[in-house]
Amino acid sequence: MDRTVLIVDDDRKLQILLVKYLESYGFKAITVANSESVMRSLRSDAPDIIVLDIMLGRENGLDILKEIRKQSSVPVIMLTAKGEETDRIVGLELGADDYLPKPFNPRELLARLNSVLRRSAGDNNQVHSTTTGNLVCGGFELNTDKRTLLIRNKEITLSTTEYRIIRTLIQNPNRVYSRDELMNIARGKDFMAFDRSIDVHISNLRNKISEVAPELKKQIKTVWGTGYMLEDEGETE
Repeated sequence: MDRTVLIVDDDRKLQILLVKYLESYGFKAITVANSESVMRSLRSDAPDIIVLDIMLGRENGLDILKEIRKQSSVPVIMLTAKGEETDRIVGLELGADDYLPKPFNPRELLARLNSVLRRSAGDNNQVHSTTTGNLVCGGFELNTDKRTLLIRNKEITLSTTEYRIIRTLIQNPNRVYSRDELMNIARGKDFMAFDRSIDVHISNLRNKISEVAPELKKQIKTVWGTGYMLEDEGETE
């Protein structure tokens, strides 16, 4: 079955190029150019992944990403201006799964699409084959079917990367993970990381947790010079 990719870009020439290229590799490609069309396609087409340009004429792709994340955890690859680290950081904070600076080679986009989809499929396979219930640790409960975090019966929506990070920490409390280890687990070794990538995701997780239970965000500990760990006082190190 074809995988459906939703391309959000107002450059008609680029739309045509990407549709032709991606469909030659087995994708069903849908193109839209504004937020209204994105949300409509999200409901009617159920895309497997979204490619979202941040610079969209009268609209800001980051605002569209916010709206997507209110309704769905579908993987999103951002298209950003070359060298704009701020856009990448904000996009990751809002729940994007990967990014690609413009201009880019369609082959690199194809590689990133396949990489993100493989990680997503791997998560699903692992959950269904090895998980018999939710993961619980130190006040956190991770719903592995819905990929949401439950705290005090309140559900927190997670991006794919946030889910993989918190799942790893919950499964291995009191273990310190380096930044590189977490990024390899969350994104894969082919991810085009920059220095602050993992810090952005950890900060985003803490902020989401803090909205429900401020004291619990402290359980995600920073181990200076090394990385991060989830502290669980019920476990021995």
